[in-house]
Amino acid sequence: MSVKKVNPLSPEQVLDLPAMPGVKQAFAALNISEGTGYALIRDGGFPIEVIPFGRTKRVRKTDLCAFLGLPPVAAGVQSTAATHDDGAPGVQPKAPSEHSPTRASK
Repeated sequence: MSVKKVNPLSPEQVLDLPAMPGVKQAFAALNISEGTGYALIRDGGFPIEVIPFGRTKRVRKTDLCAFLGLPPVAAGVQSTAATHDDGAPGVQPKAPSEHSPTRASK
């Protein structure tokens, strides 16, 4: 019986995971083998909730990050520009608008 080597994920790689990573990605983040991970799930000892989607099993990235002590992941925050509210969502500063002054036609 051969032991499969685990390729653990760095904290940065964990933060780059999708919102609902698969359990194999969670195993890598936790630095445990697939065999150990599936045994913990089967025995009810996996440290975070596992959500079944048909034959696939996934975890919440927020739960994984919280368990690992990583900074909370803010849903929907893509960049600092998304946090500024100038009263016109989706409009870039200095972008031309339909109300911009135009040259008078001849």
